[in-house]
Amino acid sequence: MSDKGGLLELGKALAAHGVELVSTGGTAKALREAGLAVKDVAELTGFPEMMDGRVKTLHPKVHGGLLAVRDDPEHAAAMAAHDIGAIDLLVVNLYPFEATVARGAGRDEIIENIDIGGPAMVRSSAKNHAYVTIVTDPADYKALLEEMDAKGGATSLDFRRKMAAKAFSATAAYDSMISQWFAFADQGETFPEMLAVNGRKAAELRYGENPHQQAALYLPVGPHARGLAQAEQLQGKDLSYNNYNDADAALELIAEFRDGPPTVAIIKHANPCGVAQGASLLDAYSGAFDCDRVSAFGGIVACNRPLDGATAEAITGIFTEVVIAPGADEGARAVFAAKKNLRLLLVDELPDPRRAGLLVRQITGGLLAQTRDNGAVAQADLKVVTKRAPTEQELQDCLFAWTVARHVKSNAIVYAKDGATAGIGAGQMNRRDSSRIAAIRAREAAQEAGWSEPRTVGSAVASDAFFPFPDGLLAAAEAGATAVIQPGGAARDADVIAAADEAGIAMVFTGMRHFRH
Repeated sequence: MSDKGGLLELGKALAAHGVELVSTGGTAKALREAGLAVKDVAELTGFPEMMDGRVKTLHPKVHGGLLAVRDDPEHAAAMAAHDIGAIDLLVVNLYPFEATVARGAGRDEIIENIDIGGPAMVRSSAKNHAYVTIVTDPADYKALLEEMDAKGGATSLDFRRKMAAKAFSATAAYDSMISQWFAFADQGETFPEMLAVNGRKAAELRYGENPHQQAALYLPVGPHARGLAQAEQLQGKDLSYNNYNDADAALELIAEFRDGPPTVAIIKHANPCGVAQGASLLDAYSGAFDCDRVSAFGGIVACNRPLDGATAEAITGIFTEVVIAPGADEGARAVFAAKKNLRLLLVDELPDPRRAGLLVRQITGGLLAQTRDNGAVAQADLKVVTKRAPTEQELQDCLFAWTVARHVKSNAIVYAKDGATAGIGAGQMNRRDSSRIAAIRAREAAQEAGWSEPRTVGSAVASDAFFPFPDGLLAAAEAGATAVIQPGGAARDADVIAAADEAGIAMVFTGMRHFRH
């Protein structure tokens, strides 16, 4: 047993029920030191442990005792002929493969922490659950002892079936971790022939995307990036399926600015409705909120800095579902505490937006897998394609808008000016309409704030994919944009460039697309 937590209490309780204890190595030693009688597996099998412990339980006297059908005459005769005793209860923890990989151990040590005998015994016991109880999780020791207390030292078939199901899940997850390590870490594959996807249930949620749907949160088994699922929730109701989905979108977006100035993003239905930078977090929140005050209601707020009291006061000025940040001071916590339903989530750090990884989604009859969209462009990568080159400020606005646009559902258009979004058009079936909707939002924002003109005037506009026709660019020009950033690569690029030149717009190509569906 690699996890010896609760071992002594379990051993004493089993001994009190008259259970004969058989074990190996350090587990047997710990039980003996606690004053319990323990038989070594070597004594049971008649063979010593060998090959540095690689071979100790792989023996007919172990697996015969686990697999024998007790009321089958042929099985009973074989047990008698070979002096095989029945084993009615197996408690196993597998070698800590996951922890070994997670701490960065070398290849040889990782290989040595692939358990062979443990999973074999677990599978034998689980298969023969009609007669054998298998326990693989220390969290089930209490339930096991309660069952034995209630059943006079025995266990019910229902209990054994439940434990068998859990045992097969444990070995499946264990083998999945090993296969993933070999495929991705050892062999450097991107798309292995067999893709193992597994997770450990962390919580059942109130419902799914809609109330008639069921939902649960699963955590990856094996090494993985830390993020929303590992966040500390300080207050508020349990997160819903939609809360998780939207908050994850917010976290992924704000992570783009983890090394930048104070930045705030407000998300609604997995799309940003406002993103801004400022001299302080409060300034950044004000800028993001002013982009679309209507959509911000009931939204998700993400910050790239620890929260302070003044920013918390501003955020709680309207109904907000979730706030996520890498920390919060006492003043902020006190403000949020007055809003009992607001969920406050704190993360250790913002995830690396350029990290590698595989994204998997289900389609009817199959799975689609792709690498993460971790591509990025820098100012030096931009290609000026118009007669007029963008100014330095226009370039900065272009890059800001481009960074936000990659987190907007396609077709995506983002206007930005002076480190703040001016208007966002998301999820339209054509790019022209996204441009127009973003401009409408900007006009409404100007009216709400009492500005003399919308912030799209003098702004830069980003498009997540190329403009197939000049119409989308012309809609941006009508809104007052003076610079455009887009991937380029359309059959009618020349027409779009000509339209930009005629409108006096500076345009740069990135050569990289960021569709998001």
